[in-house]
This record gives sequence, structure tokens and C-alpha cells, in this order.
Amino acid sequence: MQPASAKWYDRRDYVFIEFCVEDSKDVNVNFEKSKLTFSCLGGSDNFKHLNEIDLFHSIDPNDSKHKRTDRSILCCLRKGESGQSWPRLTKERAKLNWLSVDFNNWKDWEDDSDEDMSNFDRFSEENWPWSNICCHPPPFAEEDWP
Repeated sequence: MQPASAKWYDRRDYVFIEFCVEDSKDVNVNFEKSKLTFSCLGGSDNFKHLNEIDLFHSIDPNDSKHKRTDRSILCCLRKGESGQSWPRLTKERAKLNWLSVDFNNWKDWEDDSDEDMSNFDRFSEENWPWSNICCHPPPFAEEDWP
């Protein structure tokens, strides 16, 4: 058993994490106020992955979601306090070899104007910005969420 590779990025109201596991089965994502637990079987050999993350700040577990695709599992964590920047994903300052920042999707939203933020907030809540996430290019519609 080993942790799955993951990338993350911060937004005004959400934190996004993508676990890069192809052909995943038996996916389990448990959202708690200050912790995320992810597990699955992955690949043709059904290798067991387990990630436990003590989060930097609290989230709203009831408003957090995940979506499985053939190439990854995407998690959208609703921040407990909107507008609070997360300089890292984890509570502790440890360097985790399986976790990296998704610089392709990172945005310094704190410096944006109010007009830019309102446009982005509308986009992110209505359309879910999954189309540019690291492990897979195909977007999906919000109605595909469980």
C-alpha cells in the first residue's frame, strides 16, 4: 500500500485536489472538517492506495465533492472560511513526495480586482473548472456529479 500521486491548488472558496490513479476501483473519499482520507485500488494490478491528509484549515464536509474519471479522482473541498488563502494543503510543513502544487491551475486570486473575482466565482460555481486539471484533459458537466 502506498499513497497515490496528487496535485492541488487553491481558489477563493475551494481547494482542489486531483489524485492521479488510472483505472481506479473501490474509490472511497471521506471528507471531515479538518481531514481528508482517500483510498482506492488502481491500475491493472489493483494496487491499494491510501492518502490521509490533515488539512491546513477546515472545510465544509457536506459541501465537498469528488468525481472519478478513468485517469484520476478529482476532489473539490469547500473551504470552511471563504476567501482565506491556503499557502499549503497540509497542516504540518512536511514535504510529501506524493503531493505537489498544480501550477497549471494555480491563481493568485488574492490580488485580483472584485470584478475579476465575481466573474471567476460565477464560473467556478456554475461550470466547475475541471477542464484544465493535470492528469486528464476531458471536462465533464456538473450534472455528472453524484
